[in-house]
Amino acid sequence: MHTVALALTEGMLHFEMSLAHEVFDAAPAGVGVPWYEVEVCGSHAVRVGRFLIEPDGGLDRLVRADTVVVPGWADTDVVPPADLVEAVRAAHEAGARVASLCTGAFVLAAAGLLDGRRATTHWAHTEALAARHPRVEVDPDVLYVDNGSVLTSAGKAAAMDLCLHLVRLDHGSSVANVVARRLVVPPHRAGGQAQFVAAPVPVRDEHPLAALFPWAIERLDRPLGVTDLARRAGMSPRHLNRHFRAVTGTTPLQWLLTQRIRRAQELLENTDDPVDAVATATGMGTATTLRRHFNRTVGVPPDTYRRTFRSPPRPRTDSDDGRRRRR
Repeated sequence: MHTVALALTEGMLHFEMSLAHEVFDAAPAGVGVPWYEVEVCGSHAVRVGRFLIEPDGGLDRLVRADTVVVPGWADTDVVPPADLVEAVRAAHEAGARVASLCTGAFVLAAAGLLDGRRATTHWAHTEALAARHPRVEVDPDVLYVDNGSVLTSAGKAAAMDLCLHLVRLDHGSSVANVVARRLVVPPHRAGGQAQFVAAPVPVRDEHPLAALFPWAIERLDRPLGVTDLARRAGMSPRHLNRHFRAVTGTTPLQWLLTQRIRRAQELLENTDDPVDAVATATGMGTATTLRRHFNRTVGVPPDTYRRTFRSPPRPRTDSDDGRRRRR
């Protein structure tokens, strides 16, 4: 069983701690995969907001975890506790995947895990992180950064995005979507999306792009481009780009690519369609094009992804044998 350890210390932010616990501790109904075992690790009981949290064990237990999550903490002007920094460093050296939520990046930076790496944190603290840790390549314009064994996220909602990203890495897109539906949050926002957007969610039907999104998603098998989207939206390509930036924090073409990759993940997990057919169904054209974009975005080729996250076949039952004999 994959163990997720939540690092607990004085000054932790309740929201980030709670959402990480909610994502990893509660197994979604109807998902037939081994779920996570969650441990809260800290030196002593800590008051987080109005709540007193008792740890399951000490910080020394981080070294035994498969994934260590460091939630945000309130006072970034204070140097992170030395025992926490050392425990996080030791866990990473032992092979754990380490992820920070919001200002938890300051702990990872103090542990040296972000040196020479790209990282992010809440936009209000990116300048402080860059000034205090000049060897870290701080990116203030993204939701989260995945460096493999070290991951960082921006604040609040972006912390949820990173947690769902970890579930997607471990269990595939279909399972992550089930978790997102249970939590009533968007199933996937790409890490490269901007932290701050003028209108993150389309406002009912009066928003100029509200009808465009579902229209495009229903036509992912077609070679849609900016001109097609602009024509459908009844605006110029320049205005379309501006609206897309305001609503999604990304460009129309990047948004389309994200939707195509998501559809490809679903088809690879839930169908036996060959990669050529998946490429056609997602508007990628050829298997070569799909493999290039999929590998760059997801980190593995489509065939490897399918072998890892393919839904297991339904076990054969006596009733199945009976139906077969009656035929």
